[in-house]
Amino acid sequence: MPTSPRISDAEWTVMNVLWTRGPSSLAEVVRELEGRLHWKPRTVQSLIRRLVDKGALKSESSGREFRYHPAVEQSRCQLAEGRSFLDRVFSGRLTPFVAHLMEREEISRDDLAALRAMLDQAEKKQKTPTP
Repeated sequence: MPTSPRISDAEWTVMNVLWTRGPSSLAEVVRELEGRLHWKPRTVQSLIRRLVDKGALKSESSGREFRYHPAVEQSRCQLAEGRSFLDRVFSGRLTPFVAHLMEREEISRDDLAALRAMLDQAEKKQKTPTP
């Protein structure tokens, strides 16, 4: 699997708009962010240009404007970012990270049930012999 581009916090904001909306023009992305952030259109334009340069976005000419769309899957970027975080902060180990959160955060019954189900599923996969 090819590596995911390193995406800054501000770039994540733009990528999330495009992962949600799909192909969009600069003006559409700016409108989507209005009211949430006080970024000028030039700021969004710069972020989009950086994302295109990194290979995270692709652009297509559509008349007099460009339309941008993700060139990488959201899940791939999330996995890379999560792995990078775990490696940097928790020496690559998931258990200390989860323990840290559980000691300091309120966890709903629904989240606990979902975590149990995921752990059960992971355990079943390990017990199932591979062909």
